[in-house]
Amino acid sequence: MFKSYFNGIDGIASYPMLLLIVFFVFFAATMVYLWKADNSHMEYMREMPIKESENATVESSSVN
Repeated sequence: MFKSYFNGIDGIASYPMLLLIVFFVFFAATMVYLWKADNSHMEYMREMPIKESENATVESSSVN
């Protein structure tokens, strides 16, 4: 069905390679960010959901 539609588009063969390069660059940039990120910030972000749920538990038990 789509094969005849895609055959009519000039230069469509370059899109898969372009998208692969975009994906690889995004993945590599994410990995570099994670390696270079500040460890204290990562620790803060890791504990954030736990601290929020503990605070919500304490607040809800103090209200009752």
